[in-house]
Amino acid sequence: MSTTVEQSVLARLVTDAPQGVPVPVTLSYDGSDPLAVRMVFPPEVSLHDDGVTWVFARNLIDRGLRAPAGTGDVHVWPLGRTQTMVELRSPDGLALLEFGTAALRRFLVRTYAAVSAEAENQDLDMDSALAELLRESR
Repeated sequence: MSTTVEQSVLARLVTDAPQGVPVPVTLSYDGSDPLAVRMVFPPEVSLHDDGVTWVFARNLIDRGLRAPAGTGDVHVWPLGRTQTMVELRSPDGLALLEFGTAALRRFLVRTYAAVSAEAENQDLDMDSALAELLRESR
């Protein structure tokens, strides 16, 4: 079974416009980096004419489907039963996106089929990862 999962979804960028702006997003998961998911935005919706990729914890989406979650640049929370909000903060500004909850759930189910929550930490070498982080911060 492949441990790579990709799913295209259509989100809605919340703006002053009554209906917001449709934004194509690719959700991506790679079992070789089991704790992370990627949210990939195409160049046409970027401020800098390049595609933009946000990487954050898979469990952030999982928790955010049920209750507000997130403490850093990415926040996720349910909006009623059928919508989920994702807030992305960067030095360039803030983006507020509305996703269909069913699409996010489908993506998560596929990622957990690829690598279960119980197995995602098994192959991590925390000592090496911490040493690498400390080396990069110098």
